[in-house]
Amino acid sequence: MANWVMDYETLINCFVAVFTNHKEDETKVFVVHKLRDDFKEFHEFLHDNKFDQSWHISFNGIAFDSQITEYLLREGDELLGQDPEFIAHSIYLKAQETIERSNAEEFPVYSERDLSIRQLDLFKLNHWDNPAKRSSLKWIQFSMDWHNVRDMPIHHSTYIKTQDEINTIISYCINDVASTKQVMMLSKEQIMLRKALTNEYNINLYSASEPRISKELFLHFLSAKTGIKKYDLKQMRTRRTEIRVADIILPYVNFKRKEFNNLHDKFKSLVIDPQNLKGAFKYSINHKGVKTDFGFGGVHGATKAGIYEAKDGMIIMTSDVTSFYPNLAIRNGWAPAHIPRKEFCEQYEWFFEERKKIPKKDPRNYVYKIILNSTYGLSNEENSFLYDPEFTMRITMNGQLSLMMLYEMLSESIPGSIPLMQNTDGLEMMIPANYKDVYLEVCSKWEEMTQLQLEHDQYQKMIIGDVNNYIAVFKEKEIPKDDWDTMKKKTPHYVYTQRDGKYFFNATKCKGRYEFSDLALHKNKSALIVPKTIYNYFVHNQVPEVYMQQNRNIFDYLKGVKKKGDWHFIMTCFTKGKRIDTELQTIVRYYVSNKGCKIIKVNKSDGREIQVESGRWLQTEFNLYEIKPWKDYDINDEYYLAQVYREIDLINKKKETSQLTLF
Repeated sequence: MANWVMDYETLINCFVAVFTNHKEDETKVFVVHKLRDDFKEFHEFLHDNKFDQSWHISFNGIAFDSQITEYLLREGDELLGQDPEFIAHSIYLKAQETIERSNAEEFPVYSERDLSIRQLDLFKLNHWDNPAKRSSLKWIQFSMDWHNVRDMPIHHSTYIKTQDEINTIISYCINDVASTKQVMMLSKEQIMLRKALTNEYNINLYSASEPRISKELFLHFLSAKTGIKKYDLKQMRTRRTEIRVADIILPYVNFKRKEFNNLHDKFKSLVIDPQNLKGAFKYSINHKGVKTDFGFGGVHGATKAGIYEAKDGMIIMTSDVTSFYPNLAIRNGWAPAHIPRKEFCEQYEWFFEERKKIPKKDPRNYVYKIILNSTYGLSNEENSFLYDPEFTMRITMNGQLSLMMLYEMLSESIPGSIPLMQNTDGLEMMIPANYKDVYLEVCSKWEEMTQLQLEHDQYQKMIIGDVNNYIAVFKEKEIPKDDWDTMKKKTPHYVYTQRDGKYFFNATKCKGRYEFSDLALHKNKSALIVPKTIYNYFVHNQVPEVYMQQNRNIFDYLKGVKKKGDWHFIMTCFTKGKRIDTELQTIVRYYVSNKGCKIIKVNKSDGREIQVESGRWLQTEFNLYEIKPWKDYDINDEYYLAQVYREIDLINKKKETSQLTLF
């Protein structure tokens, strides 16, 4: 049995299907057009796939490609022997109907459980259908440094006349299938996890996102524990018109200082409208010169931008609450109001305790982590059987206040303490080294009071832009000699040193603008040369110009933008004083060059124009990768260095004039 990575292209009088074996180097191409009619062979191939119980592996296949497949399996016999243009047009009409239903947010004609051929949808599996992570295959190609991120050059409404046009469509489709196969390879561990879960619980989770896995498995376990049928549980919700925060604040919450008591009073005065949460609550306090912000989503605070290093008798402590949000619910016996509290809390705690027994390499550890972390989010999702916004607010409101209690207790107990950061489930604080025991004692008192647990570590240095953008260098740790080479190869950006025949390393953590390693594919990886250069400057003391001269990987200089709403992209060039505009595709990959053109966003409604890179910078479109000598790319180093030094300047708060003469 062969499984197939696949994709369809449906045009008004031409249909192209490409299938690549998920293991072997084997590709099948089917065309339905008057110049080439493979419909009979294609129809037989689909029926063979159905009979063999093959899998179709796709990007957004459940919502689109599988709908075409099922239509042809059910009604294809009637198309056999028909004119190929009639067949291609029939498929086209089905495709357009499918797209229209999707755009109208209607369910597909054929549900996943009714499909004749089993589906593995990488789009759904990776949760790229979620608004916060939404990503097209083109964007994922950009994130993977794929060689070709070009859109289909022929519009679906074009009447295809020539073999050259057909060849263009085939080449485009092959490129999409090859990149989808690469996504499959990158998702291999996640696929194997879903296979194991599907087999163990007899629930089809092959294309399930992490939140859906959490929802389905919690439903499975909770149904068994409560005796309530899954169908009945799925219908349950607790809807509220208001939530009085004073009624849900934990009794142990208590403060000494005025700014924290004011915070406490502010929370107690809140009456929340669960249907109007966005932007409805914002509050800030200032403690020891550090501004800390509060909202319905969590707490965020950081000291001013700068470099904070553990020296001159100081250390930097970092402390996080273990599974903070799940444990707040577990330790306080909270549950959505419509679910039996005892059973919910016992089941929720079981996931937590079981996870602690299981090695991190065991897939079940990861599954229980998903369930623990997703439950909070699902309690605020109206389509979830866990929906109860008061449960959500109990967690987030008390989480913020509890963390602020720890913040105040540490600040009050340790003279000379310097708060650095507070962020949702933990904090960082610089303290005199001789107060470390006091720090840990205070944390123990807080743990006893809250019944929560803290995990501690130490940083050697923090490079802070703001609360969401920082680099942390952990305290040095010894490593066995036998692990030295392996670890350096795995994490070459860490700090490695040898001393007195011993081997040491400093792990590092980068957040926000300074992230460059192991980025999730839906994130924007534009101009990785910038965070890489910043990192090497602050962590390895490398001069930016020198590092950039050593890193001549063109993909690190590329940037990506994607079309949104009524906007589209054009490339504007000037030749002999004449402006020439070229329409660009929905995803544009480019770099900043010395000689080039301007990429401009244009609003279709009112004609407004916004430069993608404002000012004097020029761009070169690079949707198709080309191998050239470095100088021929014509990269504008000045642009990238300007971005690097802007961040360095933000942190250092002073210009290093010897390195800034260009700017």
